[in-house]
Amino acid sequence: MQKDKLLKGKPVADHIYGQVSERLKILKEKGILPRLTVILVGDDPASKVYVSRKEKTCQKLGMDSETLHLPAATSQAELLQLIEKLNADRSTHGILVQLPLPSHIDEHRVLLKIDPDKDVDCFHPRNVGLLVSGKPYVLPCTPAGIVEMLKYYQIQTEGKHAVIIGRSNIVGKPMANLLMQKASAANATVTVVHSRTKNLPEFTRQADILVAAMGRPEFVKADMVKEGAVVIDVGINRKDADNEKGYVLVGDVAFDEVLPKAAGITPVPGGVGPMTIAMLMHNTLTVAARQNQIAID
Repeated sequence: MQKDKLLKGKPVADHIYGQVSERLKILKEKGILPRLTVILVGDDPASKVYVSRKEKTCQKLGMDSETLHLPAATSQAELLQLIEKLNADRSTHGILVQLPLPSHIDEHRVLLKIDPDKDVDCFHPRNVGLLVSGKPYVLPCTPAGIVEMLKYYQIQTEGKHAVIIGRSNIVGKPMANLLMQKASAANATVTVVHSRTKNLPEFTRQADILVAAMGRPEFVKADMVKEGAVVIDVGINRKDADNEKGYVLVGDVAFDEVLPKAAGITPVPGGVGPMTIAMLMHNTLTVAARQNQIAID
């Protein structure tokens, strides 16, 4: 394996945690302890693991964390009422509703209910609009984490062609908006392709920076990638394997195939994954500081 090509998330996440720790001291000196409240509805195994990691990271950094685990049968009205209560609670700085939600709950209505000043996921329409206009309050965690990786590994984006596979509200759309802004680690020419794009490989082969975020295991093959491209793999998929777990984790990119052609590539696991929680911690600190009108930058 060509290790110099690997764009690992852990050293970048550790860099972010270092920044968070230093800025956290400013808030603590003023008697403020940032608090993140996560709402988990139901018993989705992947969501439970992810929520547990968030809680442990908060504790490790010295921030306050609360997880409210609700039954899958919780009604939409009950969930909305809980969010309204947290919105009014001055000791709760950040609110995160873990997705996906049970099918009987309208995800959009739930995200709309969260106070945008406490929206650490950047899913509220107001915060999405601020992102599009180039005046963001907080940034969506995974796309922001990718931008931090590009900065850390000194990957040039200005004037480059970035192609994003996937148009989700969580990764694809906000990633496109971040990369096209007039900002550092941005100023790129951006193309978004998706499941209805005709001749999709023709677009991906033009990419200087290719972001794969469509949730299809090992979809991106070597013949879809330009020689010397930087490949960012956002996917996390289970693939059957003859081991104790019965599966291995793979991304949306056929890693072994693409590695020889790429100038840089994120592994799965160990690539983009660590950045999502790191940026969530950054966002929790940001909202706590802003709610108390304290400058930390």
